[in-house]
Amino acid sequence: MNKNVFNELILKLNGKTNDEILRWFLYEFKGRIVLSSSLGAEDQVLTDMVVKIAPGTRIFTLDTGRLFYETYELIEKTCLRYKIKMEIYSPNSEQVETMVAQKGINLFYHSIENRKECCNIRKIVPLKRAFNGAEVWICGLRKDQSITRSEAQMAEWDEVNGMIKLSPLIDWTEKQVWDYIKENGVPYNTLHDKGYPSIGCQPCTREIFPGEDIRAGRWWWENADSKECGLHKREK
Repeated sequence: MNKNVFNELILKLNGKTNDEILRWFLYEFKGRIVLSSSLGAEDQVLTDMVVKIAPGTRIFTLDTGRLFYETYELIEKTCLRYKIKMEIYSPNSEQVETMVAQKGINLFYHSIENRKECCNIRKIVPLKRAFNGAEVWICGLRKDQSITRSEAQMAEWDEVNGMIKLSPLIDWTEKQVWDYIKENGVPYNTLHDKGYPSIGCQPCTREIFPGEDIRAGRWWWENADSKECGLHKREK
């Protein structure tokens, strides 16, 4: 698969709904497609959809070692609810130990560079392993989540990873996500009920305050236009 092949493929899918495109990819790329889940509300919706459409599709998550207890609890609930074995990828312990020894346990508060280094070691490096053998990855991006995601498309060529990136909920609203969760009995992180609409690592996530956007609690000490970990890096 390369970008030219991807462009030809997308032309064939013009006019199809997001649901039809998701189903097409799940069947056409069986064994070569993965759902990357952060256990957020959107990813829980996608887990429900994927399991119902194509049981046996690989679903993985990244355990950074700094997650909330509630997130670990949700992994267990999700696996039991859908009778699946979610793949869990962890960072290289030697890389983490070296980083912490050199820059401290909470290095991410001191500079954007430090924070991105931490995200790289705890997320990006394990992500590469999770993508092994895959040509398409599904994720829960939505355009109205933040200004850094406003130009994202349903299906894009991921230049960084050399594969197709599929965002079936790209045009969904937050209300649509929660309506689906309630209507289908989808398990979700209990922190969502406590003012945490977007949940990542515990030290880098706080509850949001009235009037703030839904990702204001992620890396809240940084400017809005820099608040991505690198998982969704876009080529310019």
